[in-house]
Amino acid sequence: MAVLGATGAFGCLQRPVEPVEPRTTSTIIERINQSGVDKIDILLAIDNSQSMADKQAILALAVPDLIKGLVNPPCINPDNPSDQQSVATPTTDCPEGYEREFEPVLDVHIGIISSSIGGYGGDACTESGSASNNDKGRLLARSSADAGSDLVENTYQGKGFLAWDPDQKKDTGATAKPGVADPGDGEADLDADSELDLNATALIPVLTDMVIGVGQEGCGYEAALESWYRFLVDPEPSTSLVKEGTNIVPQGLDQDLLKQRADFLRPDSLLAIILLSDENDCSIREGSQYYLAATYGNNYHLPRARTECATDPNNECCFSCAQTKEGCEPDPNCFASGSSNPLPVAAEQDHPNLRCFDQKRRFGIDFLYPMSRYTNALKNQQVPNRKGELVPNPIFSDLTGGVGNIRDAGLVFFAGIVGVPWQDIARNPGNLSEGFKTAEELSAPVGSLGSTWEAILGDPDKFIQPADPFMRESVIPRDGTNPITGDAIVVTDAATAQQESVYNAINGTEWKPNVANSDLQFACIFKLPEPVDCSTNAPGCDCAKSPDIPLCSGVTQNYAKAYPGLRELQLIKSVGSQGIVGSVCPAQLSNNQGSDFGYRPAIGAIIDRLKQVLGGQCLPRSLVPNKEKQVSCLIIEARNSQGQCSCDEATGRGPISDVNRQAESEIRNDPSAQASGWDCFCEIKQLAKEPLEACQNTVGDDVQDPQGNKVNGWCYIDGTTSPPLGAPELVASCAQTQRRLIRFVGDADSAAGATTFITCAGEPGTAGGD
Repeated sequence: MAVLGATGAFGCLQRPVEPVEPRTTSTIIERINQSGVDKIDILLAIDNSQSMADKQAILALAVPDLIKGLVNPPCINPDNPSDQQSVATPTTDCPEGYEREFEPVLDVHIGIISSSIGGYGGDACTESGSASNNDKGRLLARSSADAGSDLVENTYQGKGFLAWDPDQKKDTGATAKPGVADPGDGEADLDADSELDLNATALIPVLTDMVIGVGQEGCGYEAALESWYRFLVDPEPSTSLVKEGTNIVPQGLDQDLLKQRADFLRPDSLLAIILLSDENDCSIREGSQYYLAATYGNNYHLPRARTECATDPNNECCFSCAQTKEGCEPDPNCFASGSSNPLPVAAEQDHPNLRCFDQKRRFGIDFLYPMSRYTNALKNQQVPNRKGELVPNPIFSDLTGGVGNIRDAGLVFFAGIVGVPWQDIARNPGNLSEGFKTAEELSAPVGSLGSTWEAILGDPDKFIQPADPFMRESVIPRDGTNPITGDAIVVTDAATAQQESVYNAINGTEWKPNVANSDLQFACIFKLPEPVDCSTNAPGCDCAKSPDIPLCSGVTQNYAKAYPGLRELQLIKSVGSQGIVGSVCPAQLSNNQGSDFGYRPAIGAIIDRLKQVLGGQCLPRSLVPNKEKQVSCLIIEARNSQGQCSCDEATGRGPISDVNRQAESEIRNDPSAQASGWDCFCEIKQLAKEPLEACQNTVGDDVQDPQGNKVNGWCYIDGTTSPPLGAPELVASCAQTQRRLIRFVGDADSAAGATTFITCAGEPGTAGGD
């Protein structure tokens, strides 16, 4: 039995659906994400530049929350979902009167990559400077930045990622037995090793070591976005960047990465990318002359931008002084008198640390990959190869060469724990225990602003700054007041510098680096668990940068910092409900039992979003039943039957009726249809009369009609009406305003490898028009 709703699938339902028969000529066909998601692939994309060790340590502390939250969810009281109890293991039964919030996930892949993919063809971030300057977008399994792959032997079959496999089913060899530990099985232990598997490790300790092992010796031009794209998506990841004339050309094909990708990424799993970074993304394009942004040897400085760029970076005549464009008059500020060579940006305005800051305004060129590259990668069936030709997106492909169910964008999630004040994205700016805002809440008005996004992001495409001054990138001290919390920017003088009594609650104070224009102001800071002695200026120490830096008291560093993570936030916003935001600046690190401790709120937000898919999705809007308690929805199952199609009525299925052929036709045109090889389309039948009553009111998996016959089919349940339609216990785990769902019972649950679609009719000629 399964319970299933479709938050995404019912996006067209802006009003109650009238109780009429489905009319596929006026409806939208939507894919339903099966409530029975049985596997998850988690990719941790971790910034490994300097100053990240403290954040990696905090993430390591959150590893148990992440893993146990997915594989051992709490038991809840159906009558009072806030009444929860934890049990020892994922296979432990709940106490009497309690049930799992969602089924424990018993098949999980977890991999780690860093933000360092080299110097983009420039002279920055060479491997001779640090081996971890170029981790090549491949999986990491190391105990420290200089330890190579010393932990790879603790990963699944030495493949570089971890596999949670408590049922010991992953070994598919000829002699393998499900439920019996075999050499090819994954990890069966969470906290400590036991005899449940054949290895001497446990999942959480190894993953914790791997998180810490990413280190902070990587490239300062962080490819926070391009690194995960390289691993998961890039159809042709290169092995080298070669200079041909004045251009950089990617060459080779990284077969090692492609093998890791194929081993790690299943075609039908829920995919969650979790990014941790304390700086803005700096994913410089690889090719042409974009490498110049990562070039500073021999005191090289980029050509300056035309005058128009200073006030209007979107102006059609805003480009580099080294470029020309028809219709734009020569700019006299671009050249010295009598010279045809473009003037460079003044050295004091072109510090290597800030090559990725405000590029279009400063240089006339955006050297970074456009945001559409990453948005499309998370949504679209096809992506461009090196030649710009559209090819299958690996995220929406079966990399094993098999033919089966393939995920759609509704099973791809992107979470960012990034530089943004936690107060801005918290439900309660004064109490993070209430959690971070959801995508829907971030888009809702806040105060005088149209949304939280207006505060923390602004409109990057139009160069409109965030309303929150703490989120504005700037080399000089800013001014203004946080529109959500009322905290004011603080600028100190010699008498008040590093005096915590004058600090605001968000970033302490503004500061002035010893070297002008060499660093940015902070989005937020947070108190370290223990002060750090920076008298030797060790890696990651900030005290020597300025006598007024708010992180320190003299040579003792008390705080860590983060810069505005604007590009990461821009991507999260672009993927809508599939995006999750957390702050890299924790609210507190002193009470590890608190719900606001470290990254617990961020991990909680991630799990809360994923469990909407894992545990069955509740419906945000009502359907209107007819007098027989049925609703006007059609559900169709598509699958690859290998030529053995059967719509067995005994399982609650039936062939597509003639009136619904248009719906079948639209499903056949779904982008996944060809890749998945769908050749069998069946209607899953809505129940009626006594079987319907049983479906709507029987609490438990064994649903029978009054004669004792097994019930196979689906029904609609709504606990928000008075009286409720069906047993309220069946929707008790849904949010108070969303206690509705479609319930599948018996053998009507989607067949293995199948994809299910739903269409619900509205008023004649209007359904699906929203």
